[in-house]
Amino acid sequence: MKAFLILEDGTVFEGTSIGSTREVISEIVFNTSMTGYLEVLTDPSYAGQAVTMTYPLIGNYGICYKDMESQKAWPDGYIVRELSRMASNFRNEDPIQKFLLDNDIPGICGIDTRALTKILREKGTMNGMITTNVNFNLEEILPKIKEYTVKGVVRKVTCSEKYVLPGNGPKVALMDFGAKRNIARSLNNRGCQVTVYPAYTKAEEILSENPDGIMLSNGPGDPKECTEIIEEIKKLYNSNVPIFAICLGHQLMALATGADTHRLKYGHRGANHPVKDLKTGKVYISSQNHGYVVDESTLDSSIAIPAFENVNDKTNEGLSYVGKNIFTVQFHPEACAGPQDTAYLFDRFMDMMKKED
Repeated sequence: MKAFLILEDGTVFEGTSIGSTREVISEIVFNTSMTGYLEVLTDPSYAGQAVTMTYPLIGNYGICYKDMESQKAWPDGYIVRELSRMASNFRNEDPIQKFLLDNDIPGICGIDTRALTKILREKGTMNGMITTNVNFNLEEILPKIKEYTVKGVVRKVTCSEKYVLPGNGPKVALMDFGAKRNIARSLNNRGCQVTVYPAYTKAEEILSENPDGIMLSNGPGDPKECTEIIEEIKKLYNSNVPIFAICLGHQLMALATGADTHRLKYGHRGANHPVKDLKTGKVYISSQNHGYVVDESTLDSSIAIPAFENVNDKTNEGLSYVGKNIFTVQFHPEACAGPQDTAYLFDRFMDMMKKED
């Protein structure tokens, strides 16, 4: 069946329908990872977006449900050059085609994803429609495409009630703004008892349970939309509990302490982004998925100082908070699939909690 990707600037790509045949309007972004397509599809940070994979062949090792980063797929749509006809891997349980259908994810394959990526890099992230309607009217649908905005996605992806992952070590409160499973797993593997809280939980409830540390997770959307959450993070900041924040959590902590954020032209999404530790000068390869960034020019140096920098575009990748046991990073140290270069940051967090004992 034919399918079309229509961008808000009027560009039309024709390909073949994959997954669900429902029509969708979404924000179109691209990911440069060569592997880890299931982790991408189940990353809640992609809620409200349709993902273009720049690597040309997707699905060649099939689907292993154990590798899912959440309970379901979150992107609005999926865009690839070629979808593998056969899956070849001893862990394979299902073809990716079935996974897309089961999760009602519409997609398109057979288009020039290099050309699409170049458009998004040159013009910036834009909205688009995936449709199987061969009789679409461009004049009628372009205004609808342009009107789309990503809203309310943190409330959509967060857990509905708190739950506990048992452990014999420090008690960690994990705020779920769209947390990938491997964040809790990385803490659990270090012996932590992890209590996962819904995104809009009040700070008083979290602090009343006397956690040894607080983790602020990744998540989707514009951080400035999360005004209620930011007010609660201000209270967490003013406690003396050690805090480690990733991605959206990093941005929300910056907003809670007076800094600002802005949207990147086309964002950082992939498993190959170099970041520099400004203290040691070491460069690490990191996994990233974000469209917004903390504006370093708005930082109060008496509150927070830059800790990591993106080697490619010099944007902020992490902050260290002055006089506080708080550090935050824009990238994903729990990356799975992806480089494990910065997993040591979880050990740093463990050390911070021990010093508080």
